[in-house]
Amino acid sequence: MNTSELLTYCMSKPGAEQSVHSDWKATQIKSDGMLFAMVHEVKGRPAVSLKSTPALAELMRDEHKDVFPSEHLNKSHWNTLFLDGSLKDSQIYYLVDASYQQADDAR
Repeated sequence: MNTSELLTYCMSKPGAEQSVHSDWKATQIKSDGMLFAMVHEVKGRPAVSLKSTPALAELMRDEHKDVFPSEHLNKSHWNTLFLDGSLKDSQIYYLVDASYQQADDAR
């Protein structure tokens, strides 16, 4: 998956708004003011940070070498994953949907 495909998918969510976080050099995607995705580069590779339950976050880290705790966000809820890594596009879409739902539930 590439960054453009991911951004297009994220922006298709109801209420999605895009902004730039200049300190982190990241594109933030929010729904009604709640962050659900942050697209950026990590070690020169395209990546996205997504929110999940702590149990899912831990499971993903244990099962996938391309998933790790997010640097700038709550590490128990937020994972960063490489877009060009071992995760299938369908898995990334599922995790985006789960993150969007977490943001929606927080409202």
